[in-house]
Amino acid sequence: MFVAGIDAHTRYVVIALVSKAGELIHRPMRIPMGNPERLLAALAPYRPLEAVVETSSSWPWLHDVLTAAGIAFVLAHARKLRAIAEANYKRDEIDAELLARMRLAGLIPSVYPTPPAQREWATLIRHRAELVGQRTRLCNRIHAQLHLVGLHLARGRLLTRSGQQWLRTVAWPMLSGEARRVVRTHFRLIAHLTRLRQALDRRIARTAPTLPAAQLLQTVPGIGPYRALLLCAECVPIHRFATPGHLVSYAGLAPRSSKSGQRPVRTGPIPAGANRWVRGTLVRAVVQHVRHAPESWLTHYYGQQKARLGWPVARIATARKLARALHAMLTTGTTWQREPGRGELHMTHAAPTA
Repeated sequence: MFVAGIDAHTRYVVIALVSKAGELIHRPMRIPMGNPERLLAALAPYRPLEAVVETSSSWPWLHDVLTAAGIAFVLAHARKLRAIAEANYKRDEIDAELLARMRLAGLIPSVYPTPPAQREWATLIRHRAELVGQRTRLCNRIHAQLHLVGLHLARGRLLTRSGQQWLRTVAWPMLSGEARRVVRTHFRLIAHLTRLRQALDRRIARTAPTLPAAQLLQTVPGIGPYRALLLCAECVPIHRFATPGHLVSYAGLAPRSSKSGQRPVRTGPIPAGANRWVRGTLVRAVVQHVRHAPESWLTHYYGQQKARLGWPVARIATARKLARALHAMLTTGTTWQREPGRGELHMTHAAPTA
């Protein structure tokens, strides 16, 4: 058995081959990216072979090329490889060899390499999110022009008919010539971005119903095609998470804890380094769920936590409860249970969530 440590960059990869006995086969090789024939030719004499690659923008291409050739692929969590990140002598050749040796020693923190179809869903979701972010930035620049002349408009009103009517009648006479040109230009860009976003929404609405997991997720009030497809892109297959707690930790919804010696366990805030897409989606889904399902058991739980801890902490706690319920739904293949007071441990969910 051989292990290939691959240090991937945008223009080239550096490969270090190590035998099962820990012997470096030869000096690390540098191969240009986009040349699969040369890459596979360099690895062909060594079988069976495992390839270890850090998470980066180049790993999907390497994954598709290597797995098609029958090479086992291991995706390493780049942020957890402290031995490489904190090395005093850091070179591509050293990093590649260290990846291979850490794999032989069982020290590689691996992550799930998503297949091409799942990466397509993630690209679609991120594309929409980027368009929405650009539109928000344009709206903020319009608000900045209003603030320069002492005017204020509620954030949600700018793109409404009443807000634009207020802009024409009240704000327009107070704006300078250049400020009017800025507002005009930004509204044209916003209109264009809105059309692009609507086209993406239609694609998402066509894609989500084709996925059984997304159909299950959409039975939850507050989760539509966009959120269902996002959760599928980030969390399926659900067996990646052995317990509901693993999914909660992946989403960054479990509070940090510390324990030393005889001191009791201390809990702190939720961690910053987590999957922000899943966490943000679940927290926002809670807000919509409370609005559209006021009699749901999850809404009752949110109300109890809000009265006790305040709404910011209550949203996180309820999102954590929602993540556990979604894990149970996807594991058992059951739809959302709407009865109030039943809780996440519905009898069809009891086994996987206990």
